[in-house]
Amino acid sequence: MLKEIADFLLQKDEPARSCLLALREHILNYDPNITEVFKFNMPFFCYKGESFCYLSVYKKNGLPYAGFTDGKRIDHPNLIMGDRARIKILPLDPAIDLPVGIINSVLEAAIRLCK
Repeated sequence: MLKEIADFLLQKDEPARSCLLALREHILNYDPNITEVFKFNMPFFCYKGESFCYLSVYKKNGLPYAGFTDGKRIDHPNLIMGDRARIKILPLDPAIDLPVGIINSVLEAAIRLCK
C-alpha cells in the first residue's frame, strides 16, 4: 500500500476506517487489472490505467463512500448523483457488513465503461 493511501485510511475514525480498508481490499481483489494510485488527496482505483473509482468520507458525518468517476453513465439504483455533474457515489454504512453484491454490480458496470 502506498504511504499516502495508508495515511489517508488510517487517519479516518472507526468504524469508517475499517469499512474503507475492507472496501479497498475488495476492490483490489475484484479484478487483477485494478491498481491503486493516490491523487486529489484520495485513494483512486484504475482499470488498465484509467481512473474509475475512489474512496472518501462525507465531511459532515464521516461516513464512507465510493465515488465512480463516470457514474452518470451507470444506471444503478444504489448510486447517488446529488448535485454532481459526472460522479455518482455509493454510500456505505460502516455499522453493517459491506454489501458485496451491490459493490460487485457497480464495479462491473464501471469496468465495462473502461473497456
